[in-house]
Amino acid sequence: MSVSGQPPGTRTPFDPRRYHEQVTAERTDVAERPPVCLYLEVTNRCNLLCTTCPRTYEELEPPADMDWELFTSIVDQAPDLARAVLHGVGEPMLVADLPRMVRYLKDRGVYVLFNTNGTVLSVRNGRALIDARLDELRVSLDASNRESFKAIRGRDYFNRIVRNVRAFRELQEREGHAKPQVSVWLTGLKDTIEELPAFVQVVAEAGVKEVYLQRLVFFDEATVGKAKPDQALFERLTKEEAAYLQHAEDLARSLGITFSASGAASEPGLSLKASGDGSPWSLCRRPWSLMYFTANGRALPCCIAPFSQHGYENYTLGQAGQQSLPEIWNGPAYREFRAALLSDKPPKACANCGLRWSL
Repeated sequence: MSVSGQPPGTRTPFDPRRYHEQVTAERTDVAERPPVCLYLEVTNRCNLLCTTCPRTYEELEPPADMDWELFTSIVDQAPDLARAVLHGVGEPMLVADLPRMVRYLKDRGVYVLFNTNGTVLSVRNGRALIDARLDELRVSLDASNRESFKAIRGRDYFNRIVRNVRAFRELQEREGHAKPQVSVWLTGLKDTIEELPAFVQVVAEAGVKEVYLQRLVFFDEATVGKAKPDQALFERLTKEEAAYLQHAEDLARSLGITFSASGAASEPGLSLKASGDGSPWSLCRRPWSLMYFTANGRALPCCIAPFSQHGYENYTLGQAGQQSLPEIWNGPAYREFRAALLSDKPPKACANCGLRWSL
């Protein structure tokens, strides 16, 4: 029996409209409802050295995979859970228990997805995810060619990833598997915007029907790698850069591919948009709808915080395994965080997210 009182698998399937309704409740320092979305960092290990990721430049927490007991204890304390995202600062497919985790969530009627770098997306691993009933698989590629990939992501794996994705899509087509829904993502950088049309072509040739240009969240000081202001695109596109974007959109349309540069797919109903009043953080509803747990069980406000402010100690809101989810969710740290987000002096991580973000 699930924590919701229903047998596993009997809950209503994920509905983005219902999910949006659940996350738009009135906001105060106290959350009226339990979280409907969990971000579970199943590992903080990674086999790439991306120049847009803080883990490349510093050890954020001790290396770890989220153990099964911690994973299940968190999931079982979220009775209204509708959506689970199994990634953080590591590569999820390095975790042996990943298909088992997906299956555990699917048996509870939860919509499940994660980002992967695709390096270990073998036929065997891909079939395990199909069998576990994964809903979405998002591949972060970030370049249209081998040279750019190595410069952005630190390893020479471009050709391997493209082969892996193509083989996985061929497997799905050959055996008639509609799930997981596969998309390919590129982080919006000044250095790679001219590659966007070629990127769309690469994705099309791999058999994928969705392409997303993902926003860059960057540090305002002590920048690392390419996560810095001069790489951002949002509201800063030159005419030439806008032309690359338009070309990519036109090419995608001609190839029958869905293309988005809005970031809207990141989290239904939660993506930030420019508010025009100088306080874009005021639009965020994440602290009223979702919880993020690191591989070590640390509760953070969202997946963007590590990319917008250095130091987990600045926005740690609790510790799973030492506190229950209800104790964390409406505990003093979370309430203080929410109150600040509703003010004109938001937490620094939120100000950096809301003011310094790209596509």
